[in-house]
Amino acid sequence: MSFVIVIAALAFLMLVAYRGYSVILFAPIAALGAVLLIDPAAVAPVFSGIFMEKMVGFVKLYFPVFLLGAVFGKVIELSGFSEAIVAAAIRYIGRSRANAVIVAVCALLTYGGVSLFVVVFAVYPFAAELYRQSNIPKRLMPGAIALGAFTFTMDSLPGTPQIQNIIPTTFFKTTAWAAPWLGVIGSIFIIVVGLTYLEWRRRSAMAKGEGYGTSLVNEPERVETGNLPHPALAVAPLVLVGVANFLLTKWIPQWYGDSFTVAPEVLPGIHAPVTVAVKSVVAIWAVQGALLLGILLVIVTAFGRVKERFAIGTKTAVAGALLATLNTASEYGFGGVISALPGFLVIGNALKAIPNPLVNAAVSVSALAGITGSASGGMSIALAAMSDTFIKTAQTMHIPMEVLHRVVAMASGGMDTLPHNGAVITLLAVTGLTHRESYRDIFAVTIIKTLAVFFVIAVFYLTGIV
Repeated sequence: MSFVIVIAALAFLMLVAYRGYSVILFAPIAALGAVLLIDPAAVAPVFSGIFMEKMVGFVKLYFPVFLLGAVFGKVIELSGFSEAIVAAAIRYIGRSRANAVIVAVCALLTYGGVSLFVVVFAVYPFAAELYRQSNIPKRLMPGAIALGAFTFTMDSLPGTPQIQNIIPTTFFKTTAWAAPWLGVIGSIFIIVVGLTYLEWRRRSAMAKGEGYGTSLVNEPERVETGNLPHPALAVAPLVLVGVANFLLTKWIPQWYGDSFTVAPEVLPGIHAPVTVAVKSVVAIWAVQGALLLGILLVIVTAFGRVKERFAIGTKTAVAGALLATLNTASEYGFGGVISALPGFLVIGNALKAIPNPLVNAAVSVSALAGITGSASGGMSIALAAMSDTFIKTAQTMHIPMEVLHRVVAMASGGMDTLPHNGAVITLLAVTGLTHRESYRDIFAVTIIKTLAVFFVIAVFYLTGIV
């Protein structure tokens, strides 16, 4: 019965998300409804002690990133940089390769260390302009952004700094560059199959005479195209964000050490020292600093274009950031509650019965990521509960820990992008589209990514390559 309750809560949340209802409202209803069926007296304590703690904790950590990401995307839009990038892409690559352009830019930013959520905000303005000028249906855009940001650069390519590739290192004593050849092979599989699918969808829609669309929501503002900035200048803020994020990630620990304390002597208004564990916030501080530098570069180099609409533009960006943050935070709270239910433990124990360690790891991590709606969350839960079993079985079968690392990392980004996933909800909110309009293509990317995990496992067993 406890297992059925977990599945019912998950199915309910996916259904309401797909039908366009607010996840902010229905995520706590789904989570607490499951708790109600188990122990009615626990509803209020779970709401305050787990759901709200998880939700508020997410906002505390990530709202500044969402906010700066939204502002960065808005000034890129107001400055005309997005249209300049699109014009250059069309001139040098061609309108028919719009999907490849978007995937490439998303991949560049994500592999450079920029948060997946920030990539959505940064890429959307010029992705919308590229689709508009190429007359490609806007509803296909989320699939292309998802392929570029949520797949191979998130956890497949060796060395990616995204958290999904970092978490396994602490369990398997590996590095971010684990199993480089398998990671590259898996990435190629995802890119080739994913772009083939997206191109098929584009040709099918355009053959029917479907254009970009009308009466659309959250459309980027248009700017005068008579005197667009040089493409190199337009791309510079995107490159700066990626490079600065990489450098700040290295420099911040050198500046602050593992922790930093602000004493009352420095700030007399505090009555006790404030200590921050720097290691836990390095990635967040680095992204925030990089985005600030990117925003400043846009403002300095395109002040004349940005100044007139900066006030109203940033208000829109702040509203979008608030909505995206609360959507994702509410989903995070849902995952926290679900992972505490007895039915969730039943699922975890059942997954341990799969004999092959690589298949076991892939299925377990992907399933738990799907249930919680979080790649990093599902992976963390799976490894905390089953990593010892994975390691022991893998060692018995002489499977390198590097291979286990790569399989686990890739599996975390498989079924996590179900309709209730925070990144999916953010992507659709930012692009002004609904699950009904665009989730089909995101789900196709999800299936392709999941298949890539088992493709990599097959390649390892057939060739022994690592």
